[in-house]
Amino acid sequence: MHAMQYEITLPADYDMGIIRERVATRGHLLDDFPGLGLKAYLMRERADGSPVQQYAPFYLWSTPEGMNSFLWGPGFQGIVNDFGRPVVRHWAGLAYEEGPAAPRAPRTATRRTTPLGEGIAPGEAVAEAVRRHAEEAGAEGVVCSALAVDPRHWELLSFTLWAGTEAPAGAGERFQVLHLSAPGRSALRTGRLW
Repeated sequence: MHAMQYEITLPADYDMGIIRERVATRGHLLDDFPGLGLKAYLMRERADGSPVQQYAPFYLWSTPEGMNSFLWGPGFQGIVNDFGRPVVRHWAGLAYEEGPAAPRAPRTATRRTTPLGEGIAPGEAVAEAVRRHAEEAGAEGVVCSALAVDPRHWELLSFTLWAGTEAPAGAGERFQVLHLSAPGRSALRTGRLW
């Protein structure tokens, strides 16, 4: 599993209805994309307390071929054409879990990043993070949750989809989920990924 996200930060007075319309008319195009575990079409708005207006899709890829087909094909080129070429962040998958609210449609997403300090043994820190992740994924309202790592910056990423509009304090940065494409969600392996 590979996690991937790009963020398009928009002007403070940008009409976020444009993003909603974009997702409403184009979101379905990835509903059967090969190699895609899931894509959460995410947005955050200043009106909801966010520091920025932002469109920030998040992907879990079940195959590198799927990710590459998207990045080097017409899907990502549409983003480049409309907004310019954003930085694409990506992480190696560590764990994935379905939550108690798995059958429900997600309405909220959270993203939390945690640095792995230099004095910490990476293997021990990752093993502990995977253990905590399994516990957190069992919380009420969790649809699904992924844990990944960026070994270049030694940063853990926890990404969770929630059935409700609220997430617990400390869950991370909050996003609205406008649409979920999940053609390969059932193919995402659960538990520890090594």
